[in-house]
Amino acid sequence: MKSDTRTLAIIKPDAVGSGLAGKVLAVLEDAGLSLVAARVMTMSRAQAEAFYEIHSERPFFGDLVDFMTSGPCMPLALEGPDAVPLLRKVIGATDPAEAAPGTVRGLYAEDKSRNAVHGSDSNENAQRELAFFFGEADLLG
Repeated sequence: MKSDTRTLAIIKPDAVGSGLAGKVLAVLEDAGLSLVAARVMTMSRAQAEAFYEIHSERPFFGDLVDFMTSGPCMPLALEGPDAVPLLRKVIGATDPAEAAPGTVRGLYAEDKSRNAVHGSDSNENAQRELAFFFGEADLLG
């Protein structure tokens, strides 16, 4: 479909480590997002610092980097109609106490910092974030 756009999600180390990656992916796919590319990796400190550079001045930056390098995560390239806002709706509020029932974070997040999934927050960031994890050849099709 020509109206489809792409976005990035990352199933975070808490969800991967708890065996929830498949369940998270199922929620995303059930919402109408299609998997274009995926990988399993453990981010290096340098990768996590570069990826979350936008938050480098915030007090939680160090804890975020520590968390994102604590174990395997799953970057996902997803495609669907208005993929960025659709993904944001499906993953729910950052704080699982505020996340709508049935959202990824409502179902699987432990707390505000161990919240199961990352999702791009704009089309511009989606393009940058997709390129961070996936080469052009990974995203063909």
